[in-house]
Amino acid sequence: MANDALPDRRILFVHAHPDDESIGTGATMAKYVAEGAHVTLVTCTLGEEGEVLVESLAHLASDQEDGLGRHRIGELDAAMTCLGVTDHRFLGGAGRFRDTGMAYSPDRSATVPESVRHDTFWRADLTEAADLLVEVIREIRPQVLVTYDEFGNYGHPDHIQAHRVAMYASLLAGVPSYRTDLGQPWEIAKIYWSAMSERRMRDGLRRLREAGDMTSFEGMDPDGPLPRFAVPEAMLSAEIDGMEYVDRKLDAMRAHATQISVEGPFFALSNNLGNQAWGIEFYRIAKGQLEVESGRETDLFAGVA
Repeated sequence: MANDALPDRRILFVHAHPDDESIGTGATMAKYVAEGAHVTLVTCTLGEEGEVLVESLAHLASDQEDGLGRHRIGELDAAMTCLGVTDHRFLGGAGRFRDTGMAYSPDRSATVPESVRHDTFWRADLTEAADLLVEVIREIRPQVLVTYDEFGNYGHPDHIQAHRVAMYASLLAGVPSYRTDLGQPWEIAKIYWSAMSERRMRDGLRRLREAGDMTSFEGMDPDGPLPRFAVPEAMLSAEIDGMEYVDRKLDAMRAHATQISVEGPFFALSNNLGNQAWGIEFYRIAKGQLEVESGRETDLFAGVA
């Protein structure tokens, strides 16, 4: 893709598995596509180890036919059609890195399984994986990069690795003398980590409790400690209003049918909070200048494009 053929505003999202992009950043992606920005999604694995929620497709599970990853390519294609994203790729090509899977730690955070295959994303060489993303960065030349925080939001090893790869690649891409075969150097002006508002999470849990529907969030106390993915308000830097595109986001989530049930916890939140549960997305700034004196940014491109 020729750099001079790209729109003036360009944003890159780096996610671990198909469906992560729709759940966490789908409204933002749809909004920027609709506004004419070039939106690129890089997904790091096929999600082969995901749980299969569609009974008729249970045979695709990793402990049976191991065909879930290939099936999820189609789900991701459908989701991106819903969001309007035409530039979506797998890091190093589809299947280059396998889904690591996850276990649960004593505090119920996700963690690395006891047994990890050699071809998983968690075991990928950091520089090798980062170089694959450096090439994309130098091709697309995004002003903005969006990925996870250092804990991968909730501890999943592939999310943590996606954070590491994205952050390292963003550094390497800007070094003029580094891997000149991968393209001209490019410095990303702003980097954001996706986040969930603690206040909104507590509000959602309270409403679910009032409705008598806490089964999907068992053990979560709206007035007690919450998992690390619930970020205190003071740490949130940007708030993107994607309410105009929330239906596209929900359709994208439905497209990931093997992973997201319309009767599961995500849609339970929608039923009790309305679409505002999914139409407003939050971010922490990790690099660049915050372009507001108080409050939060409302545009991830603020100050750079």
